[in-house]
Amino acid sequence: MNAVASRPGLVLVDDFMNLVAANSEAVQILAFPDTPEKLGHLSGWLTKKIRSCLIDRKSLTRPSFVNEFRSAKRTYLCRAFPLNTGTNGSSRPALALMLERKSNGGGTVAEVSQRFGLTAREQETMRLLAEGFCSKEIAVRMNISPNTVKAFVHLVMVKMGVSTRSGIIGKMVAVDSTCDRSNGERKPNLLQRT
Repeated sequence: MNAVASRPGLVLVDDFMNLVAANSEAVQILAFPDTPEKLGHLSGWLTKKIRSCLIDRKSLTRPSFVNEFRSAKRTYLCRAFPLNTGTNGSSRPALALMLERKSNGGGTVAEVSQRFGLTAREQETMRLLAEGFCSKEIAVRMNISPNTVKAFVHLVMVKMGVSTRSGIIGKMVAVDSTCDRSNGERKPNLLQRT
């Protein structure tokens, strides 16, 4: 399956931004839409990709990383964490980079789940649906059958009062729009569940 995993990618780099280690999710995120097997010398390719896509060239402080980057049509958040390993080696990790897929917008899964009384499995189904995965991909990630995924999606639709999968995403956006970002106060929700 060529789909990028929904778990965060983790990359460790040294002081010179050379790749020290990366989990499989990070490799998939950075290589997408290609598969890692097609890239040849993977370590060198990933080092070049990190230097070209993740380092913020506009920043006056070094090293500084972008907050967001695109991999094909997907947007990812990038967070850097300095590491203090206490060892003196040229390949010791200096930074950990966490790469997380940015949601398509909308309310957080927790807010939506609380508002509509979703179970943990319904929340997971809704989160994966919002990330753009089809029923078969969701089934693989949740280790259930596609028919069970369809049942969870149906339950979420009933609880949210919508009749389509896009209606679920619409409700997530509506929940997000009820929060005024300027002062954090809640606006009245015009799309409450009936």
